[in-house]
Amino acid sequence: MTTPDYLAPLGLRRPNYDKHPCVTVSGQPADAAVRGWSAVCARIHSSITSRAASAHGPAKTVVAIECYPEVFQEEISSALLQHLAPALRSERLFLSAEAFLSPAAVDALVAPELGGDDPVFGRLSRLTLDRFLDPARRAALRSRIDAATGLVVVLGPAALLCCEPDLVIYADMPRWEAQMRQRRNEVSNLGVKNRDLKASLQYKRSFFIDWRVCDKLKQATLPRWDFLLDTTKPGDPRLVDGDALREGLRQSAARPFRVVPFFDPGPWGGQWMRQVCQLPDGPPNYAWCFDCVPEENSLLLRFGDVQVEIPSINLVFFQPKPLLGEAVYGRFGPEFPIRFDFLDTMQGGNLSFQVHPLTEYAREHFGLPYTQDESYYILDAAPGAEVYLGCKNGTDGAAMIADLEAAQRGEKPFDDARFAARFPARKHDHFLIPAGTLHCSGAGSMVLEISATPYIFTFKLWDWNRVGLDGLPRPVNIARGREVIQWDRDEDYARRRLVNQFTPIASGPGWREERTGLHEAEFIETRRHWFTDTVAHDTRGGVNVLNLVQGAEAVVESPTGAFEPFVVHYAETFIVPASVGPYTIRPHGEALGTECATLKAFVRTRA
Repeated sequence: MTTPDYLAPLGLRRPNYDKHPCVTVSGQPADAAVRGWSAVCARIHSSITSRAASAHGPAKTVVAIECYPEVFQEEISSALLQHLAPALRSERLFLSAEAFLSPAAVDALVAPELGGDDPVFGRLSRLTLDRFLDPARRAALRSRIDAATGLVVVLGPAALLCCEPDLVIYADMPRWEAQMRQRRNEVSNLGVKNRDLKASLQYKRSFFIDWRVCDKLKQATLPRWDFLLDTTKPGDPRLVDGDALREGLRQSAARPFRVVPFFDPGPWGGQWMRQVCQLPDGPPNYAWCFDCVPEENSLLLRFGDVQVEIPSINLVFFQPKPLLGEAVYGRFGPEFPIRFDFLDTMQGGNLSFQVHPLTEYAREHFGLPYTQDESYYILDAAPGAEVYLGCKNGTDGAAMIADLEAAQRGEKPFDDARFAARFPARKHDHFLIPAGTLHCSGAGSMVLEISATPYIFTFKLWDWNRVGLDGLPRPVNIARGREVIQWDRDEDYARRRLVNQFTPIASGPGWREERTGLHEAEFIETRRHWFTDTVAHDTRGGVNVLNLVQGAEAVVESPTGAFEPFVVHYAETFIVPASVGPYTIRPHGEALGTECATLKAFVRTRA
């Protein structure tokens, strides 16, 4: 199949989407970060020898290397023994794993929060990392550490709970790379040995248990890290000074920035992103792009010539108020509540027919304080593209559920023409999808999905008789879905309240602003600005998330010069922290003399 030229209608002569956005941190020493195991170990050794005194006396220094799950601990220990020798002897390298409960006991500990045999859903854990440790084993390990002399290293998750360190190094890991390692069967979950477990079940356990548990310790200790160790790329480590890291986070929370997007294939994926975002050949398609999901995206910080990759959630943890704003932080805590991602079905297939849980259901069953309300903004569409939204007028809910269950048993395909309402999808349309609304994007659409952050809580009802990329049927959740479907959201309701709810707000020389829809059940407000000249914006004390939905490029500027001009390109999502306040956006470069448009999302202020 020949792929159409998606660039020309967009006014782009060549792809300009930046897949590796980076924040350059200013005012730091040129050697604030180093690269390569030899340099990393030399910096650690230098830090040890430069300390005037150790809490354990001049003859002993204890280094704790706290590891996030999915970090390759073997690579770290091997490098330390090679490059810190003879200062570090093997008998002085202790693994925190020695203090853990047995794998069977860990399994028993987490079982109540894993939802039994449910392949997708569990409950967000309230456990803390110390619960994974066996008191007797922990005491025995501490005794051995206390008895050791010279340079002592304690390595692994919970290392900080097993010693009193003189030097703290945090070996971090972005969750997207963690998932890749799970798919390659390279890692196990926290406290167990399950490397051969199906990747989706490893991910489930990480999402509900491991990452929640380890994030608590991360949040508590980040202010006192002496170094962060980035081992995202195996064999190519980066080490950054803790003070420089924290300054980089402060600077990021005071200027517009982008997180690192990641792309993934899927059974319904398309070809639009491959061309427009200049993605490599190999995967059969690209279905998703997560370009603003701070829980899973990376943040790149540049210190001199060294680029360090960290989880972008670290910024939320360390600078929540400057990033989110007082009101948003007060409402959600240290969580980023807005998610932007792409769903590409151009030359692909329909998404699964699905529904999201209501807030009360999400709270009761998953421990979530809020749910995944969302909307579809159409970046591009092929002729005949449609969005499924709501049920047909007069739908008998019991009959539809019965039809879905028959389809799931393989007796017949689901009769979507009978039950599902469909609407034409054209470029720049906007479809609102409050939780409880039946929906999916049909084939031939390029969707910018704007949603609240709880992003795995989708109840698939019908998946068009297809299998996942692993060749296995994808889980459907008809039993859960039937409990949350809002049957009054039918075709008339959707047409009247969910499709293209555009309202003019304001205008000026070379620009106009529209409210593009806010359902009363949703907390995210969206605004679209069309502009050929400079548009004034203001965060008004709350974080803004924007995407350049039309135009080759634009520049974001501070009226007071508070940050360097920030250039964004077509389809790029960017974050403007609450602390920025007033800012402007105008066409730039190839877009000069053309009309551009941004779509902006922010948390609606309560009346």
